Parts: sequence; C-alpha cells; structure tokens
Amino acid sequence: MVTFDEEKQNKQLDDLRRQEEEELVATLAESKYKLPYIDLSRLGIENEALRAIPEKDARELKIAPFKLFGKNIFIAIRSPSDDLLAKLKDQIERENLVPIFYMASTASLEKAWSRYKELSLAESSKIGGLDISGEILRETAKKIKTIKDIEKLIENATEGNLIHKISRMLEIILAGAIAIKASDIHIEPEEARSRLRLRLDGVLHDVIFFENNIYHLLNSRIKLLSGMKLTSKIAQDGRFSIMEEKEEINIRTSLVPGAHGESIVMRILDPKSIQMDLEELGIESYLFSIIEQEIIKPNGLILVTGPTGSGKTTTLYAFLRKIYSPEINIITIEDPIEYHLTGITQTQTNNERGYTFLEGLRSALRQDPDVVMIGEIRDTETAKTVIEAALTGHMVFSTLHTNNAAGVIPRLIDLNANPKIMVSALSLSIAQRLVRKLCLHCKVEKILNQKQKEIMKLIMDGIKEEGKSLSNYSINPNAPIKLFSPVGCEKCNMSGYSGRIGIFEAIKTNEAIEKIMPQNPSEREIKKVARIQGILSMRQDGIVKILNGVTSFEEVQSVVDLLEE
Repeated sequence: MVTFDEEKQNKQLDDLRRQEEEELVATLAESKYKLPYIDLSRLGIENEALRAIPEKDARELKIAPFKLFGKNIFIAIRSPSDDLLAKLKDQIERENLVPIFYMASTASLEKAWSRYKELSLAESSKIGGLDISGEILRETAKKIKTIKDIEKLIENATEGNLIHKISRMLEIILAGAIAIKASDIHIEPEEARSRLRLRLDGVLHDVIFFENNIYHLLNSRIKLLSGMKLTSKIAQDGRFSIMEEKEEINIRTSLVPGAHGESIVMRILDPKSIQMDLEELGIESYLFSIIEQEIIKPNGLILVTGPTGSGKTTTLYAFLRKIYSPEINIITIEDPIEYHLTGITQTQTNNERGYTFLEGLRSALRQDPDVVMIGEIRDTETAKTVIEAALTGHMVFSTLHTNNAAGVIPRLIDLNANPKIMVSALSLSIAQRLVRKLCLHCKVEKILNQKQKEIMKLIMDGIKEEGKSLSNYSINPNAPIKLFSPVGCEKCNMSGYSGRIGIFEAIKTNEAIEKIMPQNPSEREIKKVARIQGILSMRQDGIVKILNGVTSFEEVQSVVDLLEE
C-alpha cells in the first residue's frame, strides 16, 4: 500500500517553484535587463549594507542591499525598471555611495529582509555598533607586537561595564590576529571559563581565558557580523569583511555546537598572506628551473600533493601569478575561492546546485581557456576530464591527496585513468609540506645527539650517491655538521619560529617514467627510476634547510619521515 505524504509532496512542489523562479530570473537578467543575476540563498548578508537602506524602503521598492565594499553598495532588485534604477542611483549617490545592481528572485529578497529583524535585535540589545572599522583596527594594531600585547589590551577592555566593552574586545582580537599574522582565531567555551587561542605558523597559542558571560556576548556579536542566526544551535558558517586600506580582508566564521556552547573559529583570509611569488616559496634552485620551464608550456598537467594545510593553494596561486599575462585566458574552479586574483576568472563550486569540480571544469573548457586551475581531483570522472584537457591544448594545474610525488601515478591509476594516455598528459608531480622557519633573532647552535648524527649522515651520503653535490646547496661537505634550535624572544612571540617555508620534492615525467607508467608501477619503483633526475627528495630538501639554519631538525621530523628509504 502506497502512503501519500502530502507535506512532503507540497515541499517538493515549493522547491520546484523556487527553482523555476531562480531560472526565470537568471534568464531575464541576462537577456532583457542586462544585469548580473545573484542568488542570495547561500550568501552572507552584511549588516553594514542593511544599515544603509531602511527596511521600510527596501520592502516598498522590492530591493535588498547585501554587501558593502568601500564606497560600493551591492543591491539586489526583483523588477529593475529604468525609473527605479535612476531613482535608486540618485538616492544612494547622495549618501556618498556607489550602487552596483543585481537581479534576484523574491526568495532572495525575502532572505535579505529577514535579516533586518536580527539587526534590530542587535541594536536593542546594545551589543554595540555592527561595523568593524578598518581605521580603528589599524590604530589598535600599532599597539600590538606580540601575543602578550593582545592579552594586556583585552584585560584592559574587560574592565568596567562588560556589555559596552564587547565591541572593543572583538576589535582587539581581530586587530591582534592580523597584526601578528595569525591564520585563525579560536574561541572555545569550557565548563567554568572560555579560552581564546590564535593559530600562528600552523600552531595554536593560548592568549587569554575569560568569563563565560563575555563568551556569550562575543558569540552573539560574531553571529550578527557573520550573517548567522542568533537563536540557532546547529553548526553554522558565515563571513564578513574588513577594509584594510585598499585590501579587503575576509573573515570566514564557523560555529560548531559543543558540550559547553558553540566553538567559534574565525579564519582570516588576508590577501597579503598568500601573495607570495614563486621565488619566495623555498623551492631549491634546480627544481625551480624545472617548474619555470613546465608551467609556461602550452599544455600539460602539473599536480601538487600534500595534506590539508601544506600550502598547496599558495603554490598554485604562485604558478598563476608567474604566468599571468593579458594575452592568455586563465580560469579557476575552487572550493571555496579564498583569495581573488586580478585578471583571472575565478569560479566557486556549489554542490547543492550541481556545480561540482567536474561540472565547473566542463564549463570552463567551453570558455576556451589557455590555463585551468582546478582545486582538487576527487573522482574518476574529474581525473579523466583533467587528463583529456591536458591532451587537448590546455595547461592544467590541480591538487591530489597523496603522501609524496611518487604516489601521484598509482593514485591516478586507482581513479581509472588510462596509463597509456596519462603518459602524454602528466608533466610534473610535486609534493610539499610546510615547516616553521627559525627566528633569526634568537636561534642558537645546538650539539647533535648520536641519533641525529646518524640520520643526517645517512641522508647526506644519499645525496652524494645520487650524484648531487652538497656544495650546490651552500653546504660545505668537509665542515662539521651544525644544527640550530629555537629559543624564543619578543620578535617571535616566544615561539622560536617566525614564518613558514616549503619542503618540496618532484618527479618529472621523462622517458624513463613514461616507460614504466603503463605497467602500474609501485611507489618504490617510481622513486627508484626518478632518482637519476637530480631533484632532491623531501627528506633531502628538509636536511638541506636544516644545515642552512633555515629550520630545526624537530620541525622537519614532524612533517617528513627521515628514516624512510
């Protein structure tokens, strides 16, 4: 017996109507009104944009402000007549703002309008202004050099009336994190107190503990800034941005419910932190020359591998900046777009709407690109399409999850890529890890223990056996082995380290690799054949950086197996 579920049926009909409306609005926007279409259903609505146009006016005119960037205000419109656009342009320019119009569905507008209620709630709760001023952050950052400075400023900010100090406290946290180049802010409630931590060079550092009543106020403030629901107790993601001089710093916020409240993580996407040139990544000179030759070729596939947080995206962006020219068409498919690159078409995947890496790649190839960067190869179809693209006159950059460069070929074969075709497509496989750099101001020379001596000698002998001279890497093979270790000073937040650098290895698809590829070789076989290419392995590159005093033995050992053959 078939049971008729009326509620489910009605929901399916509503979803279908919504989808049809979105499609209709998208078509009208392009063909009739010549405006870009936007779907606000998955976009964070910025409170500062809502404050620019009162709710009564927004509802009456059927418009919704959703983003404020510098003096530009982004406005969604349901029925963009010439009269309405002219009227809005005149009104908004009188407020010293520049309107940028988009066309959106009624559902999109209603989503934006619903945010006015929480905006009103925020103001009535006297949490404070909703704007994070770049100017105030800059002034605050001038007083911050170390984590200790952040702690002192927060302690001063929490004196007196706590409710009115929350805005100031959040300004200090954000300004401090940006000033000391932290990548993430963690605010974690515990049973009797809450903890603030900052991730610096990949490692979390305690900053301060504070009362849970402060945590609850910070929680509400961050939710409002990030366009999240105040009353929701499920996991939420949001974002907001800060104008820092001419740069826009995006803050991605994630809230996850825990035993004592919601754990808050704010990821700081500062464009300056990823704007690294290829020359700054720490790539050894011989490998650097190979990469330079490969990335300018008209077609091929270059894959960068490594675990999450190993700097793969930074490397791919460095490739794109190196080859960028107005004469070539570069398209990226990312999840998500973390940083915007001038002159490059960047698209973001949206699995709910069916825009996966595979669909994004297929769409990008219809745009006749010279270069395609795809965030990650996750499945068989994407792997096959990437290889096909590399064979048909496109240069493709992407990432793959393997432990080392030798793992790329077996992984692609596991994804049912045809090894005979792969031979002509795959140009270069690169693996990388990140290690912290020793602080130049406080590092000290250290005496090796017996185990370290054995490991260092073994790897150095391996470099010589493969026909590579240590002197090529600024190392005197006849001098005693020197190691440096971290101490900690004010310049490096007492950590002993400042900044990070990559450790790399690569395998070029040369004649010898091509010969064994169709035989489904193991990683060990690939490594054996690749040894004569003259490229350092990750463990060798790590040892070179240790001997040159760039990093410590312990740092390299934490990311690379130094005993591996």
